[in-house]
Amino acid sequence: MNLWMIFKVAGRAIARNKTRSLLTCLGIIVGIAAVIAVMAIGQGAQTMMVREISSMGNNLMMVFPERRNHGAVSGGMGQGQTMTAGDAEAIKKELPHLVQGVSPQVRTNVQMMHGAKNWAGNVQGVSTDILLISNWTVTDGRFFSEEEERRAARVCVVGTTVKANLFDDEDPVGKTMRLKNMTFKVVGVLGSKGANNWGQDQDDVVMAPYTAVQRYLQRSKFNNINMMNLSLITMDDLDEAKREVAALLRQRHHLADYQDDDFETRDTTEIMNTIGSVSQLMTVLLTAVAAISLLVGGIGIMNIMLVSVTERIKEIGLRMAIGATPANILMQFLLEAVALSTVGGAVGVAVGIAGAHTIGMVKGWPILIQISSTIYAFLFSALVGMFFGFYPAWKASKQNPIDCLRYE
Repeated sequence: MNLWMIFKVAGRAIARNKTRSLLTCLGIIVGIAAVIAVMAIGQGAQTMMVREISSMGNNLMMVFPERRNHGAVSGGMGQGQTMTAGDAEAIKKELPHLVQGVSPQVRTNVQMMHGAKNWAGNVQGVSTDILLISNWTVTDGRFFSEEEERRAARVCVVGTTVKANLFDDEDPVGKTMRLKNMTFKVVGVLGSKGANNWGQDQDDVVMAPYTAVQRYLQRSKFNNINMMNLSLITMDDLDEAKREVAALLRQRHHLADYQDDDFETRDTTEIMNTIGSVSQLMTVLLTAVAAISLLVGGIGIMNIMLVSVTERIKEIGLRMAIGATPANILMQFLLEAVALSTVGGAVGVAVGIAGAHTIGMVKGWPILIQISSTIYAFLFSALVGMFFGFYPAWKASKQNPIDCLRYE
């Protein structure tokens, strides 16, 4: 028997029991669909995280004051009183070979008002370098100037969410708004960034000179800041930048060698690695569950093929009697198993892609389907059929034709 004839015989055998063949493929379909959907959602989520983290800043490094502890209660990073705007100015002045931009940051939540409308939102006091550091753009008007920053001018730029809730369709540039009980002039509108990885709306923000926020909104007599945002010239110098920033801050804060740092540094690389590790772990766990489904599907194929061998004992004996070799019989049953698994794999790929897109639309999750992953999943389904179908095919090829013809 030639290969084409063997393939036709195998196809007819599968077609004779359509329902049983479909049920046999079901485990493979579920397994492959689960693998495709999990990989598409996982890779899409990872891509979104990388994009969102990149939008946080350009070669971003963040420095926070020490954690403040009150008994057993920790105030968290950024709640300390050890860092000042002078520290940011010193870093910008003394480390120009490593740092291209530095912005002190203070923040406060206030009631915002314009006309009869009000909105509770976040005010960030920053410097003009924040545009470079955090990849912000101004789509209307302008950003405040260094001169306005120096004299603590009551000017601000608003995010698109604040604009929509306070100004509707009105152009806010040149208008005034009240932050807490102080009047600020709107000089610009920030470009939209959307929500970040934690679901926080980045456009629900008002930015003003940090000097003005300290003086008029925080009523602070000190020059303390909540954090510093640094933009490095290149992330290749990250370790060196951490060392030199730490050395400069320790010197400015008069820390002895035996004293711990009173500040903490974070960078987007750490955040990306952490999120990537969690995403990878979840993908591995879900893929393991899908692999179990494939294992169950493979066992189902083996069981059905063993039943098929038993049902077709006389057919096996007859084929051997007219000249079929054990290799022909083995190839016939092996092709049946592979055909079942590959058909199941093809249907599983289609179901997985459709399922991933459906979940993405319903949940609003990003979906990234790679051609390579679908090809690998399809080839893996063929390997499952080959692996689990080999034993039944081998058992069929070892039958004695005389015993087969006598079988009742």
